[in-house]
Amino acid sequence: MSVLDQILPILFLILAGMSLRLFNVLSPQIMEGLTKLVVNLVLPSVLFTVFLDMAMKASYLGVFVVTAAICGGLYALGRIVGPKLAPNHPYFPFLMTGFEYGMLGVSLFGGAYGLQAVGYIAVVDLAHELFIWFIFAPMLMIRRDGQSDPATILKMFATSPVVIALVAGLVCNGLGLSDFIKTTPVFSSLYGTMKLLAGMAIPLILLVVGYGIRIHREGLGDVLKMVALRYGILVPLALLLNMFVLDGLLGLGEPFQMAFFTLLILPPPFIIPLFMQKAPESERAYVINALAVSTVVSLALFAIYLGFHPTI
Repeated sequence: MSVLDQILPILFLILAGMSLRLFNVLSPQIMEGLTKLVVNLVLPSVLFTVFLDMAMKASYLGVFVVTAAICGGLYALGRIVGPKLAPNHPYFPFLMTGFEYGMLGVSLFGGAYGLQAVGYIAVVDLAHELFIWFIFAPMLMIRRDGQSDPATILKMFATSPVVIALVAGLVCNGLGLSDFIKTTPVFSSLYGTMKLLAGMAIPLILLVVGYGIRIHREGLGDVLKMVALRYGILVPLALLLNMFVLDGLLGLGEPFQMAFFTLLILPPPFIIPLFMQKAPESERAYVINALAVSTVVSLALFAIYLGFHPTI
C-alpha cells in the first residue's frame, strides 16, 4: 500500500465532512448528535477493546512520565510567554498544551495504520488523559469562574464513558479476563458489538472533524504566532525524545515512537470552548480559529511523517 493510499482516505473523509457543512447537508444539531455518539459509544468501544488485549510493560511508566512532563511544561511555558506574546488572549496557555487524542489522534493513527495499532497511541496518551482531567480542566474552570470545583471534576471523570471504558479495559486485562469475555455467552456478544462500534470510529470522527474546520481571516495573525510557537517546540521535541528517550533510554520500538510523534503534533483539546461561556466573543473566536488552524497543521505534519513511516 502506498502512502497516498493511506493518507487520501483520511483527507477525503475530512473533505466530505467540510462539504456536509458547506452545502448544508447536515445541520449543526445533527453533527452535535454524531459527536455525542462518538464520545459516548464509539470511542469507549475502541478503548475498551484495545486495552483488553494490550500487553502492559514496566517501560510504559517512562512514557507516562515523559508525556506528563511535556503537558505540564507546555502549560507553564504558556503562562510565562503568554503575557508578552499574546497579552490580549488569556486562553493562550491552554492552546499551548494538551492534545486532541479522542477526536483526532485515534482516527489519524487508526486510519493510517489500522485500528489494531491504536493501542500504541492509547498507551502514550494515558498520562495526558490524567493531565486533562485533573489539571487542564480545573485550570479552565478557574479561568472561567475564578475557582475550581473538585467535586465537579471528579464527577466528570468518574462518569466519562471514555474513562470508564479505558479503566474497565485495563482492569479486565490485569485480571486476565480477555478470553473469558470473548468466549462466554452474552459477554462475547457484547464484545462483538463493541468491535462493530469500534469499526465506525475512523469515518465518523473524521467527518465530524472536517465539519468543524472553519478558518477565519480576522485575528489570524495572532493565531499563527501561537501555532508557530507550539509546533516549533513540539516537532523537534518529539523527534529528539523519540531518539534519545523512547528508543535510547526506554528501548521502545518504532510503533511507540510513531504513536508518540503523532500525539505531540495533534491540535489543542477541542473541549476548550466548552469552558468559555463567560469569555468575550472575540476570545472565543480566537480559540476556535486556533483549533481549526492547528488541526490543518496537524494533518499536514502527519501526512509528511507518514511518508517517512508508512508501516507500523
